[in-house]
Amino acid sequence: MIDNKLVAIVGPTGSGKSELAVKLAHLFPGEIVNADSRQLYRFLSIGTAKPTDAEMESIPHHLLDLIEPDQDFNLAEYQHVAHEMIRGIQSRDLLPFMVGGTGLYVWATIEGWNVPQVAPDWKLRHSLEERARRDGAEALQKYLSEIAPDAACKIDYRNVRRVIRALEVALYLRNDNNRDNPTTQSPPYQTLIIGLTTDRESLYQRIDARVDKMLEKGLVGEVQTILGAGFTSGAAAFKSVGYREVLEYLGDRVSASDMATKIKTQTHRLVRQQYNWFKLNDCRIHWFDIKADYFSDAVVLIKRFLDKKGRNSGFY
Repeated sequence: MIDNKLVAIVGPTGSGKSELAVKLAHLFPGEIVNADSRQLYRFLSIGTAKPTDAEMESIPHHLLDLIEPDQDFNLAEYQHVAHEMIRGIQSRDLLPFMVGGTGLYVWATIEGWNVPQVAPDWKLRHSLEERARRDGAEALQKYLSEIAPDAACKIDYRNVRRVIRALEVALYLRNDNNRDNPTTQSPPYQTLIIGLTTDRESLYQRIDARVDKMLEKGLVGEVQTILGAGFTSGAAAFKSVGYREVLEYLGDRVSASDMATKIKTQTHRLVRQQYNWFKLNDCRIHWFDIKADYFSDAVVLIKRFLDKKGRNSGFY
């Protein structure tokens, strides 16, 4: 019985999460809920390694191509639509597979964070952006750690945009009129978390080969098409790894060779950040080494999970 069960497939970029999810969703009839923040954007396909047309035709995928490249999309909005999709899949007696490497989205959804619906404070944002330029990203992280240490320990200080959003929410909650919302609640689902990993050298090699393939498939042309559609280089989507480096190349600030090298280097850095969210010693995550023949073991694990009776929430 599906009841309130959910399978999350997590791990670093390039580890094969999407391919595994499609295979499992065929075997255990289900649908896939995207948990990759970059795949929310329309038109960003090559550089985000979105599922292929064939994969999306064979298994329903949700929360892809949801917003325009110049739209902001915060955690509360993601969490709201993700819960809607998961509950809808469960209501059809199908198994939801949450798949992606954006740890903030995954944990907020499966741990049941109560994320306040805080509207953007543009004046505050501009002030914090100026402070980051003047004093450095570490200054903002230190400020966040003073007023919201729990949030600060979950965000890489180099991700200035997320630090600013966390400060925006934290400062909102410091207001006496806004303190009646707790920050956490009970996990809403009975969740099995499957993690894909391998040794760092092998993973980097996979990533480098994937970047080369993206460039061969036309990543530069994809960016040119988006710009030609009227979106500016300042669009939120272009802050993603791969896209910002292509913009540098199109602006004659780096060579084609340097662009490729920078994309690979920044993707390696992204992997290190993802392991901060999905720790190898986290006992809630069932890790599989992608260099091993792990598929049958993953199948057995899911069968046991689905055979477990009861609607209790938590982690399997």
